[in-house]
Amino acid sequence: MSTNNDGKVIVIMGVSGAGKSTIGKMLGTALSCDFLDADDFHSSSNRGKMLGTALSCDFLDADDFHSSSNRDKMRQGIALSDEDRMPWLEKIQESLRERLLNGQTVVLACSSLRKQYREILRGSDPDYKPGSYSSCKVKFVLLEGNAEVIAARLQKRASEGEHFMPLTLLRSQFDLLEADDSEKIFKVSVVLSPEVIVNSVLELLSNDLNFKEDI
Repeated sequence: MSTNNDGKVIVIMGVSGAGKSTIGKMLGTALSCDFLDADDFHSSSNRGKMLGTALSCDFLDADDFHSSSNRDKMRQGIALSDEDRMPWLEKIQESLRERLLNGQTVVLACSSLRKQYREILRGSDPDYKPGSYSSCKVKFVLLEGNAEVIAARLQKRASEGEHFMPLTLLRSQFDLLEADDSEKIFKVSVVLSPEVIVNSVLELLSNDLNFKEDI
């Protein structure tokens, strides 16, 4: 069944420490839409928040969707298995689909490291067919940075007690990261200022025909 609403999902993706939450919240504000943190469906981080703010929309942080057992594993430096991740991703997909069916635009901060995980999130679009990336209502923005830059950020966060992801898991995240050009994932460097990153994402989205009319 085809849907004709104008809802969209912008996923700010990348390894822990890239700044997904800050950017997502700023973008959500700019688009006047919700921001979700995937860790809450599993806690919260910062660049996604700025993007949500810039777009005046809701911001979701995937960390907020994690179960307590998943959080405990990560605190102990134990990498999550796909068995751990699937219920988490399915919970996020359900939340996104509900918003899309209601015509809402939302910014989500979620690592989304593997294509397999991104396909689950794309499945929140009722009209999505595998491989139809251009027309999909779920778009991905990768915050790119090298391991040294990200490690320094995580060390700073750990010293300030801001995040539950230990530095020891960073290498496993880089090992998992897949970013196939065929998926048309937008890429922005984490070394830019948050404001420049948000403006770059807004420009990328405005040049995308699937988003152009909404920005």
